[in-house]
Amino acid sequence: MPRFNRLRDCVVTNKNVIVRVDINVPMIDGKIEDDTRIKAVIPTLKYLAENNAKVIVISHFGRPEGQVETSMSIKQLVARVQELLGSVKVSFVDDCIGEKVKSAVEATNYGEVIMLENLRFYKQETKNDPEFSRELASLGNLYVNDAFSCSHRAHASITGIPAILKSAAGFLMEAELDGLTNHLENAQKPMMAVVGGAKVSSKIDLLNSLASKAQTIVVGGGMANTFLYALGKNIGKSLCEKELQDTALKIIETAKEHGCKIFLPLDVVVTKKFAANSPCKIVSADSVQDDDIIVDIGALSIAKLTEELQNHKTLVWNGPLGAFEIRPFNIGTESFARAAAALTHAGKLISVSGGGDSVSALNSAGLTDEFTYISTAGGAFMEWLEGKDLPGVAALNT
Repeated sequence: MPRFNRLRDCVVTNKNVIVRVDINVPMIDGKIEDDTRIKAVIPTLKYLAENNAKVIVISHFGRPEGQVETSMSIKQLVARVQELLGSVKVSFVDDCIGEKVKSAVEATNYGEVIMLENLRFYKQETKNDPEFSRELASLGNLYVNDAFSCSHRAHASITGIPAILKSAAGFLMEAELDGLTNHLENAQKPMMAVVGGAKVSSKIDLLNSLASKAQTIVVGGGMANTFLYALGKNIGKSLCEKELQDTALKIIETAKEHGCKIFLPLDVVVTKKFAANSPCKIVSADSVQDDDIIVDIGALSIAKLTEELQNHKTLVWNGPLGAFEIRPFNIGTESFARAAAALTHAGKLISVSGGGDSVSALNSAGLTDEFTYISTAGGAFMEWLEGKDLPGVAALNT
């Protein structure tokens, strides 16, 4: 891990501090569905306000593709940030660059927070435009990155600003970097890696990297269907990337070369209709019918996987084992999570999980606090596991 500057080592009193956060939270009908990411950055914002900094919060929200979309306005999140910060005054300005923003920042008192509008309303953000970076940087004299989950992107607010201003890691970023370093860079062996989710195509590099690091890789979710198909099994009408058959076989071969075992479902839960509480049954992975849809792992797979986990000292988990959002297809993911939590509690396992779906699954099972470490990041967490340098982290050492 590269060295990086830490917030507590910086003078923040009477400073204009630009804080890049990731409060890209899920919303349904204008209501925040999960505020985990907002809660995660509150300690940094509160520390800065209590130390009399002028706190300038910047973030993206959704994918507006460089257009102003009112449904993706940061304004919708201001009330929740205010609620969590309590007596600290929080204001909002409906832009992130320009004279109006400079005036609003100037009018903000030290010890207060001002939230700027969605960075991605400007296409210059994702293009890492130098002028856009300069406009943002002109608002402050210290930059704090508290968005580890975005730090695998070389965007203007991630790498452009720290090239101009003195920079430091916020408390969430610091915790992520320290946590991942402590638990994974020198992970206790044997290590089990659970990689789930919908598509193999998004996790090819991760699987290949883990093949040389882990002793067991568990492939779950829709990804498992692609592997089962590659091995000649019928997967019915299930989600599957059939064009990646050769890729799946190559990953299996790579794992074998490194002495890494690939664990695939022995039995699966199938249904005819992908909907909540639709009739379903457990069948052998060799007995899926043409009109079946695989939605979860079965009881035998859960039992074998739980038994296998007891032979490992470290668990790295990214992605669910089934369609956990729809009951009762959450049973596989939550059963395995409970087994991991129990071993962690008993001091027999170091358990690390990351990625939006993984965290959501643990939240729904009430097990978030039972794991050794939970990362709020998805893509950045995966790239860290792959051993890649994260641009946003490297920028904090400049």
